[in-house]
Amino acid sequence: MFLPVSEKVSTIKARPSRVAAGALLVFAGLTVVPTTPARAQNFFEELFGIGRAARPPQPPRNVPVQPPPQQPVDPAAPAPGDGAETRPSVPAPPRQPVVLRVPAEDNVAGQELLLNGLNGSLKIERNGSAYTALMSLPGTKISQPTESCTVKLNGGKPVSLSAEGRAQGVSRFSASSAECPLRLEILDGSVLATPLGSGPACTFTAADCETTPSGLWGPGAASLIPQAGEFDTARGVADKAVRDNYKIMTQRSRGSDVRPIVQEQAAFSSDREQACRTYAREGAHGYCHLRFTEARAIALATRLGANTATPTASNTAPRPRRSRAPVEGMNPDAPGAEPFADQ
Repeated sequence: MFLPVSEKVSTIKARPSRVAAGALLVFAGLTVVPTTPARAQNFFEELFGIGRAARPPQPPRNVPVQPPPQQPVDPAAPAPGDGAETRPSVPAPPRQPVVLRVPAEDNVAGQELLLNGLNGSLKIERNGSAYTALMSLPGTKISQPTESCTVKLNGGKPVSLSAEGRAQGVSRFSASSAECPLRLEILDGSVLATPLGSGPACTFTAADCETTPSGLWGPGAASLIPQAGEFDTARGVADKAVRDNYKIMTQRSRGSDVRPIVQEQAAFSSDREQACRTYAREGAHGYCHLRFTEARAIALATRLGANTATPTASNTAPRPRRSRAPVEGMNPDAPGAEPFADQ
């Protein structure tokens, strides 16, 4: 079917008018868009659904919200925290003192000990339940302080020792000598001597000799150096025992009672350094520091009421196992061996 020429011309003329109308609509839409960047951004967010249009609808304010329905509770069911699965809270047990092995009172009987491992002589003998001591005290001459001297206690005769119990954990004895009364504390392989007179020195006028017997009487340095490794291990155990017992004592004390304990602990460290600095080659083996520290740990445990008869820590280093020497003929794989020689 063909249109007349006049109708074709009218159709062609109508198309430009439609294009112009569409352009006017686009221009009108652009004139509505805000000119500022923020408003333009909001317009495009609303246009593409990424602005407020994408947010979920908010409920109106001041409208009560219905709580979710609760599940019915079974009256026979145990309440939370009850039942067989609940374990009662058990308070932590109080810290107990650390107890080291207490030396036997006769562990030094028959041994000859030296003052600071250098000179003098102390030998304790046991006769049944009684103990005696033979002592030679080193010192300096009163008339010539630059010259050394040695005087025998009680004229070289055995001095009776009186037992004084274990007030500080270790065995104590007293030597009632008129010239030089002493208190002897029995440590492990050594004896700690303390003068009971008015001062640290004992004067023997007839012998023109002044002695200072206070200190640790123990073995010589030559026999201690090979055991330096064992002493170092035991010293670590003893130091820890002193720290733990000291902490327990301060925790059990109240207010004003703590200060004397702190001062006593500081005095112990100072006294140990002063007493052990004169021991023969102390820096090479540490024997004196070890024995002083063990005595301090035992004394603290005793004051804390611990049972010192049952040690809770071992301050004795384990001895290394002796390697067995190879037996000839027992290893068939050894060079030159003939395992089937006797067959």
